[in-house]
Amino acid sequence: MGGAGGPEWVIREDASQPVLLALYLRQVLGIRWPDELPHLRGIAPRPAGAPEREPDDQALLDRQWREYWAMTVEPQAHPSPIPLDLVDGFETLVALPVEGSDVLRAAIAPFGAEAVAFSQSAHTRYSKDAAAKPGVSYRAYASAIAEHERQVGRRAHSFELNVQVLPLAQRGVWWIGSLTIAVTDGLRGDVVAFDAAIHPIIAELA
Repeated sequence: MGGAGGPEWVIREDASQPVLLALYLRQVLGIRWPDELPHLRGIAPRPAGAPEREPDDQALLDRQWREYWAMTVEPQAHPSPIPLDLVDGFETLVALPVEGSDVLRAAIAPFGAEAVAFSQSAHTRYSKDAAAKPGVSYRAYASAIAEHERQVGRRAHSFELNVQVLPLAQRGVWWIGSLTIAVTDGLRGDVVAFDAAIHPIIAELA
């Protein structure tokens, strides 16, 4: 988007099934990272009485999770040096390296059906909400960019931003990648509050 011959800005908004599914797995596995990102609403965390993992297994799981999360959020920025294959039970939503992902594969194996169902339901809910308000998404970002341009007295620089609208338990906006933010669905639906929340993001990029 942007004027002909001028700076271009591209904003993609979604509630991506792979991202939703990854966050579901993060929660049921009891993985803390990313530390600042809240839990999903209505999803029980790993039971307090679940067997403790060996420290080496926990360290491996955390490392493999971080790699999986980075590839899921920004796959083009984090290509795997090792070929990927799909994980049984997760349809086409989870692909892990054929080597070096054994601990994560074993940990997520019991959760395929429920994780896929959750991601489908949450994505469908977002899509219905977005379809019911055509044009609202564009106007929210265009307004923030126009206000930024007025404040700085110049055209906004070209930039890209990916926005994941997620059913998180706390209201807010968080960076989850170099060009990707997560925003709570409730905040995204509040025109005034979202406008205030997105301004610092636009200012940082534009």
